[in-house]
Formats: sequence, C-alpha cells, structure tokens
Amino acid sequence: MTARAPLFALLARGRRRRMHDLRRRWDLGSLCRALLTRGLAALGHSLKHVLGAIFSKIFGPLASVGNMDEKSNKLLLALVMLFLFAVIVLQYVCPGTECQLLRLQAFSSPMPDPYRSEDESSARFVPRYNFSRGDLLRKVDFDIKGDDLIVFLHIQKTGGTTFGRHLVRNIQLEQPCECRVGQKKCTCHRPGKRETWLFSRFSTGWSCGLHADWTELTSCVPAVVDGKRDARLRPSRWRIFQILDAASKDRRGSPNTNPGANSPSSTKARNTPKNGKNFHYITILRDPVSRYLSEWRHVQRGATWKASLHVCDGRPPTSEELPSCYTGDDWSGCPLKEFMDCPYNLANNRQVRMLSDLTLVGCYNLSVMPEKQRNKVLLESAKSNLKHMAFFGLTEFQRKTQYLFEKTFNMNFISPFTQYNTTRASSVEINEEIQKHIEGLNFLDMELYSYAKDLFLQRYQFMRQKEHQEARRKRQEQRKFLKGRFLQTHFQSQSQGQSQNLSQNPSQAPNLNANQNVTQNLIPNLTQSLGQNPSPKENRESQKQNPGQEQSDSNTSNGTHDYIGSVEKWR
Repeated sequence: MTARAPLFALLARGRRRRMHDLRRRWDLGSLCRALLTRGLAALGHSLKHVLGAIFSKIFGPLASVGNMDEKSNKLLLALVMLFLFAVIVLQYVCPGTECQLLRLQAFSSPMPDPYRSEDESSARFVPRYNFSRGDLLRKVDFDIKGDDLIVFLHIQKTGGTTFGRHLVRNIQLEQPCECRVGQKKCTCHRPGKRETWLFSRFSTGWSCGLHADWTELTSCVPAVVDGKRDARLRPSRWRIFQILDAASKDRRGSPNTNPGANSPSSTKARNTPKNGKNFHYITILRDPVSRYLSEWRHVQRGATWKASLHVCDGRPPTSEELPSCYTGDDWSGCPLKEFMDCPYNLANNRQVRMLSDLTLVGCYNLSVMPEKQRNKVLLESAKSNLKHMAFFGLTEFQRKTQYLFEKTFNMNFISPFTQYNTTRASSVEINEEIQKHIEGLNFLDMELYSYAKDLFLQRYQFMRQKEHQEARRKRQEQRKFLKGRFLQTHFQSQSQGQSQNLSQNPSQAPNLNANQNVTQNLIPNLTQSLGQNPSPKENRESQKQNPGQEQSDSNTSNGTHDYIGSVEKWR
C-alpha cells in the first residue's frame, strides 16, 4: 500500500510558490523587522534633513564655499566626537560626586544648613537652664605632642562604638592612628613618641575594665597611663584591682572626702594629677528610652557584660549588693516584661550611675542612705561631672556632635558623621503604657538627658554665634583697611594735584605747604584710627568685661553677652 501524498504536494508548482510568498509576506516577525527597518531609515533621512537645515541657518557663510552637505556632515561629526571625548575624559579624571556637585552648582539651590535640619524639630530653641559663659564655652588647648590625653567614657548602647571608630579612623592628624585589618585596636601614638594620646576601647582596649564608669576611670587612668608608659599590653585583672585599691586608699587618706569633692575645682584638680598630665574626659549620651530598648535587644542576643568590674572604693560589689537578674550563662531570649521587672537590672538609670561619683553614696551599698537622698546625690553628681567634662555629644545630633568636638579640640574629621534614624530600638513597637513604664524606670536618666540636651544645644548656639561674630569682625576689619587705603590714595592724589598747581602759580606756595603738612599728619592718624580704635559700642562692651579676662576673649565678648541676654529674654 503506497503512502498517501500530502495535499500540499498535489498542487501545481506555481501555486505552491505563490503560497510560499504569501506565508512569507504575512509572517509576523518579518513584518515587524521590515517596519522597524523602514522606520529607522525614514527617521534617519528626516534627521539628516533637519540637521542640514539647522546648520545651513547657523553656518550660512560656509555654504558658499564647496559642497554644503559634505561640510556640514563633517562638522557635525567632528562636534559629536569632541563632545564624547570630553565626557569620557571628565569621567576618567573625576568620577566622584565632587565633580557632579560642581556640574550642578550653577543649577542647584543653596545647600541647607546641615546642623539646622539634622533634627526634625523647629529651628528656634528655647533654653530651660541658665548656664554661665564658662559652662557654654568649651575650648581645649589640646597638645597632642605633649602630655594631654583624651579619655573616652563609653556607656553601653549610646553609639559609642561608632564615635570611637571616628576617633581612630576619621581624624586628620599629623600622625594618624595605625589600624590593621582584622584587629579592633589601633595604635594612636603622639608624633615622634611611643605614647598614646587617646584612652579608649579602640586604642588602649578595656584597660580599666569593660565599660568602666566615671568612678573607675578617674581612679584607674592616671595609674594605668604611668604603668603603661613603656608597655603595650593592657594590665591584667589583678593589676586593675591593685591600681583601683591604691587609688581608693589615696582618696580616703586625702582630707577632701566630703560630698563637696565633686565641685568644679576638685574636678579640675582630678583631671590634672600630680604627674602633670591633662586628662580630658568625653562621652556620648542617648535618649533613655531608645537606649534602654537597644540594651534589651542586645541582652536578648546573649550579651551579659559579666566582665565589667564595677570597682568602687577599691573593691567590686558583693553578690548581696549587686544580685544577678538571671541564673544561667546569659539572659538571651528574655521578654521585655521580664527585663523591666528585675529590680537589680543595671540598665535602669545606667547613664546617671556611670557618670556619677559612686563613692559619694557608699558605692553599691544601698543601706548607707535613704533611696530618695541617694538618687538626688547621684543625679547632681552626674550633672556636675557632665557639665565639667571637656566634651560630650548626643546620639540624636550627629552633625552637631561633630561640630562641637572639632571646635572644642581644634581637630577636624575627614568625613562628616551620618545620622541613622533607623536602629534596632526604633524597630521595637511599644504602646504608651510600656513607654511610660520605661520612663519611670529611668527617671534619673530622663532628667539627666533633658539637662544634657539643653546644655548641648546652648553650647552649639553659643559656638555658632561666636563663629558668626568672628566672621563679622574680620569683615569689618577688612572694610576699615580698604577705607583707609582709599583715603590715603585720595589725599595723595590731591596733594599731587596741588603740587602741579604750584608749578603754575608760585604765589600759592605758603598755603600749599601748610596743606601738605596737614595731609601728611592726617593720613597716618586716619589709618591708625580706622585700623585700631574700636567703635563706641565696642568700647562699652569691653568695659563690661572682667579685668582678668584674656585678650582673645575681648574680641568675642559682644557675641557672648548677646547670647546670654537672649537666653534671659527667652526665659
């Protein structure tokens, strides 16, 4: 049985060819390609005519010489190639964002003030506390080549790790810190010496214990620095106890053991020990609720800080004085309610406890004085120590923190600080009842943070106004100098004109000589008075100053008194 031939094969050859052409003609892919090709050809032809018309209008004189189409095409090709070459060269030479800002500078609006727009509050700040000029002005003559030392008091979950990395990796120094890959600590030596200028976690390690507080640092740092003058390794745990015990014996043996030892004068004396070194203490604070939630999340992940010594008055606290909130190796996975219900939780009012002098209240022995009196002494001690620190910053104001540090120590950072609005604490959703409960557990920290924020913002505004006053004073001096030069040039040209008149009229010689003498005496007097004599307003302001102030402070007294007066007006 023979196979049946397909129906398509039975058709005539001519009809089969016509059917092939029909199928090829109606093929969708072929149709699209044909339309695209013809469209591009038509677009190119139209573009060529349009460009030819434009160049014929612009380069009309060139059309009279030679063939216009050929010359316009060559000129267009040359311009396009030149533009592409310039773009490639610019991207190769300057690929960063700096050049992009320079390109858009002519079309962009003025940059807003990063310090003013950092926080989402209003620009007008109304102070609550009345601080003196000495409290607001922070200017440390930090001698990195001498014996000055910056001591960083690192409070848990306040952004101290980020700020500590800025200190060792982001500061412009003659001899930058040496930081090796894979190592947490960096070597921050003074120029030409093998001594450190920074006492922090990332430079010397936890030399006085893990997250040492104010009481531990002020007793431990002088002895550790003297003991590590030629050593590199941090002292052992037994050595730290020995150092703190010796410091506590010296403190008990000194006559100044009353609560007034926390006064500004004693703080200054403590920062300048017998060995002549100047210790400049700095720290970072954070909103108490956010810090508390961040510590809870950190404890949930297994953090314990069991290596902290909590040494006070030469000894660590006993288990009865400082019980533990958990029984196992850590407190990982604990719920927030259990974290808040523990009465011995060191997260409660941590910032006040770490900034106060615990020897004033009997360290961790709660039976020394009533709780109300103890809280009052701790809060006042923390406020006093914070106010007399060389510098403190706030986590919620990163750019302002950078600005105040740079103005205080005259040390500039390489790159600006970054404000992170999304943190682990911000991801925790709590209701108003839990919010109030956390604020109640940290009522001392809430009071301290309100005080610190007010002082911080007043210092920032004071330094900004002082900076503006200094810039205004420089502009006034430049205007006075230019005005004196103008008067001098005017009198000289006038005298030259009179001398020319003298050559023509010799009879006016006596009057001319008298005018020249007056002019010659007037020029230096005017120049000297314009460059040196202050205005009556400046004289009145200078009379209000104390006779013991330095000469450098007299230039900025106007801005100081204006700011203090504005604070009184707001209050």
